[in-house]
Amino acid sequence: MARRRTLRPEEEELWHAVMRTARPMHSNGASVLQRKEDAKESNAFHPKEPVQKTLPVFRLGERARVDRPHDLAPSLSDALAKAPVQMDAKAYGRMTRGKLVPEARIDLHGLTLAEAHPDLIRFILNAHAQGLRLVLVITGKGKAKPDYGPIPSRIGALRHQVPQWLRLPPLGPLVLQVAEAHLRHGGAGAYYVYLRRGR
Repeated sequence: MARRRTLRPEEEELWHAVMRTARPMHSNGASVLQRKEDAKESNAFHPKEPVQKTLPVFRLGERARVDRPHDLAPSLSDALAKAPVQMDAKAYGRMTRGKLVPEARIDLHGLTLAEAHPDLIRFILNAHAQGLRLVLVITGKGKAKPDYGPIPSRIGALRHQVPQWLRLPPLGPLVLQVAEAHLRHGGAGAYYVYLRRGR
């Protein structure tokens, strides 16, 4: 490490000449420095006393007071209905009212997730290659099974998984819109899948 040396008299004179011509970058240089000091002071850790939250008095036999509603995940139908419309609004309205007839359909009833996924991929890829726009994917509503655990299980594994698969590659780039089918085409047990135009 180099030793610090003292300035020679001519160097010191030059340094003072430069210092006299220097101007602060901010017109309020002193106040900027003061603000920096204040910020350091405010960022310093000051332990606070913990806030004691008191619970309301509850008497035996009294009903529990619910201050806020439970934040439950929206149902699958609600989530699909609230999804932004990517396709033509008129065509979307006609499709959800069951006025558009699907050009092809696949029925995934009775298949496991492992069997249904490759079948769905093959079907959508082939439909897109043929230039089809609207296809119907039938999943079924699912069967109610005995529920032995404390956490409720969802009914209809395929019904819940198909919209996820349609958003992921390789199908995601081909799919423009997914909507729950009208009653005449299967209702909650089927999906309309509107495909993008082929290039």
